[in-house]
Amino acid sequence: MQLVLVRHALPHRVHSDGNGTPADAADPGLTELGHRQAATLVEALGGTVVDGLHSSTMARAVETIAPLAGALGLQPARTADLAEYDVADPHYVPVHEMARLDPASWNRLRAGLLPEHVDVDAFRARAVAAVEAVVAAHPGQGTAVVVAHAGVLNIYLAHVLGIERPLPFPLDYAGITRVVCGRDGRRTVRSVNEIGHVAPLLAEVGAAPG
Repeated sequence: MQLVLVRHALPHRVHSDGNGTPADAADPGLTELGHRQAATLVEALGGTVVDGLHSSTMARAVETIAPLAGALGLQPARTADLAEYDVADPHYVPVHEMARLDPASWNRLRAGLLPEHVDVDAFRARAVAAVEAVVAAHPGQGTAVVVAHAGVLNIYLAHVLGIERPLPFPLDYAGITRVVCGRDGRRTVRSVNEIGHVAPLLAEVGAAPG
């Protein structure tokens, strides 16, 4: 089967800026630009025969898959184990603001590393099992689309390719990655981070309001 992995589109920032810490876990939805990025997936994937849609339970993934789901007339399955490593964190800083607002995390990200507080082995086990559960749900020659997060998709790709670093690839908002999954257990990465469909909107990210 073909596994189409999509990173969510641009979400809002949740950051205290020194004026107090949010009490609850940050789960921001998409910005206006993020919604436009998500809409590009309809044309990018609309011509594909899709057997199933899957997303994490986090708002930025749920909202990203919504336009495609509406166009295809499919109800996405939401899976908590596809959530990002920051699912319980009180802050969310989009990557283009990270160097300014969270330089320590930015430096680790550039090195391909997860934040220090993340149990890498546990996160890898959860993410890989969640993606493989999607594969198991779509045997044969079908195609399943999964909208999740940069950390989830990266650590799955690292697992498939035998890369030690948990975050080996820069994955853009609404970027598409394709993996062919054989019944014999073989996984072949066909593409990583296709962005032709969303490139003009990625150029707007740095100018987008926080």
